[in-house]
Amino acid sequence: MTIEKITKTDAEWQKLLTPEQFRVTRKKGTERAFTGEYWNHHEKGVYRCVACGLELFNSETKFDSGTGWPSFYEPISRDHVGAQADNSFFMRRTEVHCARCESHLGHVFDDGPKPTGLRYCINSAALQFEKKKQE
Repeated sequence: MTIEKITKTDAEWQKLLTPEQFRVTRKKGTERAFTGEYWNHHEKGVYRCVACGLELFNSETKFDSGTGWPSFYEPISRDHVGAQADNSFFMRRTEVHCARCESHLGHVFDDGPKPTGLRYCINSAALQFEKKKQE
């Protein structure tokens, strides 16, 4: 399934996002560990891209990695999250971004729990939580 892309100028993104959201999602920034809204968040629901609203992660795949950032072992759909090499700061990492609007989300590492063995380490500033409706 192909995700339709959303493209905006920096000025357009700045009108839609807070300064912190813009710094993280559009300028590939990161928030300090243990400071983001969702690192210790345990409600049931869906985490969406703060910039475009695309569903990214389900709360059922969230786990406490001890890193101070929201961590998930898999995205809602592999088509919703893109990845690319990130060799900044003299490190080799894999950056993850929203497949629809290219917003920087965080990084993925191969030290996560089963069943995937992955740890998607995501900035709270890149996420918008939608609480699960009561059934």
